Amino acid sequence: MGLTHKSTRLNAIDSKLEIIKKNENDIIVALAGNPNVGKSTIFNALTGMNQHTGNWPGKTVSNAQGYFCTDKNSYVLVDIPGTYSLMAHSTEEEIARNYLCFGNPDIVVVVCDATCLERNLNLVLQTCEITNNVILCINLIDQAKKKNIKINTKKIEHELCIPVVTTAASKKSSIKNLTDILDNFNKKSVTKPLMPRYSNEIESAIKIIETEIKKHELEGLNSRWLSLRLLDSDESLMNEIKSYLGADFIDNSEITYAIKKAKGHLEEYGINSDKLNDLIVSSLINISDKIVKKSVIYNNNKYSVRDRKIDRLLTNKITGYPIMIMSLLFIFWLTISGANYPSALLSRTFSFMQNYLSEGLLYFNPPIWLHNLLILGIFKTVAWVVSVMLPPMAIFFPLFTILEDLGFLPRIAFNLDKPFKCCNACGKQALTMCMGFGCNAAGVVGCRIIDSPRERLLAILTNNFVPCNGRFPTIITLISILIIGISSGVYSSVLSAIILTLVLILGILVTFLTTKLLSSTLLKGVPSSYTLELPPYRKP
Repeated sequence: MGLTHKSTRLNAIDSKLEIIKKNENDIIVALAGNPNVGKSTIFNALTGMNQHTGNWPGKTVSNAQGYFCTDKNSYVLVDIPGTYSLMAHSTEEEIARNYLCFGNPDIVVVVCDATCLERNLNLVLQTCEITNNVILCINLIDQAKKKNIKINTKKIEHELCIPVVTTAASKKSSIKNLTDILDNFNKKSVTKPLMPRYSNEIESAIKIIETEIKKHELEGLNSRWLSLRLLDSDESLMNEIKSYLGADFIDNSEITYAIKKAKGHLEEYGINSDKLNDLIVSSLINISDKIVKKSVIYNNNKYSVRDRKIDRLLTNKITGYPIMIMSLLFIFWLTISGANYPSALLSRTFSFMQNYLSEGLLYFNPPIWLHNLLILGIFKTVAWVVSVMLPPMAIFFPLFTILEDLGFLPRIAFNLDKPFKCCNACGKQALTMCMGFGCNAAGVVGCRIIDSPRERLLAILTNNFVPCNGRFPTIITLISILIIGISSGVYSSVLSAIILTLVLILGILVTFLTTKLLSSTLLKGVPSSYTLELPPYRKP
C-alpha cells in the first residue's frame, strides 16, 4: 500500500482537527482517559516516533496523532487531552468531549487505572452514552497485582457490554493485547454498550425531548445523549451542537418547546440545572461502584494505607513545607557537589583542545584578529558555557523528573494551592511555577492549562521570579565566589546549597507578593477552582 497522504477534516468548532491518513483505509482510534492512567505511555508504545503533533484548532492545547500497523490493519491514533468527565469544566475537557461527540472516530479506547477503577469508570459510562464503538483498556494491571487487586474482566465485559483488555503500558509485550482487540473489533457485531439510567423524573424529561429529536436526521449523534445535553443546556456545548447540526436545529420551535416542557417537568420535582448535574453524576458513580463490587476483589484492603501515611506527612500544614524545603535543599546539594567534578573535567578538556586548535590555526599564519575571534572569542566562550552550565542541568533535570515520577511534585502543588488562592490566583499556578524550576520558558508555555485569562496572565508575568535551571550555574558561581574564603570541601557545597535554596524561597515569596499586588490592582478578580489529582506513589 502506498503512503499517499490523505486528510479528513471534522465538523465542530473545537473538533476541526485535520486527521492526516497515510492510507485511505486507515482506522481512526481516539485514545481517551483520566490524567495519570498511562494514556501517553500507551500512545508512545503503539506509535513510537511515528507521530505528528500540533495544537487543537483555536486552542493552546496540544494534540498528537500517531500511526501504527498490525498484520491486519493500519491505524491513526489520536491522543485526546486527559479528562475526568465529559461534563466539561475546562478547555481540555471541552476538547475531549467535542472530539468524542463530533469527531466521529472509528473506535474510542478509554484507558483506566486498574488500581482505582471505580473512579475511572465514570468516563467510560459517559463515553458509552455517545458511541457504541468503545473499548475499555484497563492499564497498570501490574500495579494492581502488586497491591493484590484482582480484576475479573469477563464480568466487566458482561456489565458494560464492550470489549475489555488489560495492559501494563510500561511493558511493550502487553500492548499486543490491545492491538489484538483492535484488529478483531467489528462495529457491526458489537453488543450495544450499557446505557446509564437515571431517576424516573430525569428519564421522563429525556423522553420528552428525545421523542421530538427522533423526527430529525442526526448524523453520528446519539438521540438520547443529545436529549440529556439539551436538558442540561451547557452553553459551550450548545454552540458546538449549533455548529455541527446547524443553528436551525436548536432554534426549531418544536424542539425548543420540548426542552421547555422537559425542564418544566423537572422543576415540578424541584430539580434545577445544578441539581440535575448532581443527580447525573451520582447515578454514574453508583453504577461504577456496583460494577466494581461485582468484578474487583481487594485481597488487601489496606493497599493504599502506605500512600495515605506518606500524604499525612507531605501535605500536612506543619510538616509539608519543611519537607518540601529539605527536599529542594538535598537536590541543590547534589547538583552543586556533583557538578564540580564534571565541570572541572570539561574545563580541562576544552583547555587542552584550545591549545591544539590555537597552534593549528597559527600554523597557517592567519591575522591575529581572526585567531582571537575564533579561539579566544567563539570557542573559549562556548567551552566556558558548556563547562559551567551543562553539568548542573544534567544532574538537576533527572533529579527533578524523578520527583515528578514519584508523585512528589503534585503534593508540592497541593501545598502551594492555598497560598495562591489567598493571592486571588488559580492554584494551577503552583504547577507552572514548579515547571519554572526546570525552565521558565516551559513554565510560561505551561500557563495554558489555566483557563481564566486573568489568572493565566498572572502566572505568565510572575513565572520569571523563580530561578530556572539555566540560571543556577550563574547563581552557584556567584555563591562560590562569595563563600570561597569561609569554608571548603563538603561544607562549601552544603552552604552553597542552603544559600541557593534561600534564593529559591525568596523567588517564591516574591512570586506570591507580586501576584497579590497585581490581583489587587491591575488584574482584580476572584480565584477559580480546579481538580488536582494526587497520583499514587510509583517507582520512577
